[in-house]
Amino acid sequence: MHSIYLMILAMALVTYLIRALPILLLRRQIRSPFIRSFLYYVPYVTLSVMIFPDVLTSTGLLWSALAGFGTMLALSFMKKNMFLVALASCLVVFLTETFMA
Repeated sequence: MHSIYLMILAMALVTYLIRALPILLLRRQIRSPFIRSFLYYVPYVTLSVMIFPDVLTSTGLLWSALAGFGTMLALSFMKKNMFLVALASCLVVFLTETFMA
C-alpha cells in the first residue's frame, strides 16, 4: 500500500519539476530564433505523436483508417474548416468500412 503513495509522490514531483524548472532557470526572455521556434512547435509535435498511433488502430480496418487519415491530410493542406475535415474523414472511414466489409 505504501508503494502506491510513493508512486503518486514521484509522479507529482516529476510533473512539478517539468513545469517549475523552466520558470526557475530562465529568468530572461529567450532571444534565440532557433530555440523560440523549437519551443513554439513542441505542443503540436507532442499532440501529433500521441494521436497518430491511435488513428491507425481506431477503426476496424487499416485501409479505412488510412483513407480517413489521407482525407484529413488533403483537406487540412487545403486549409479547410476543422469541422469539415473531421466530418469528411469520418464519412470516408464509414464508407470505406461499409464497402470493404
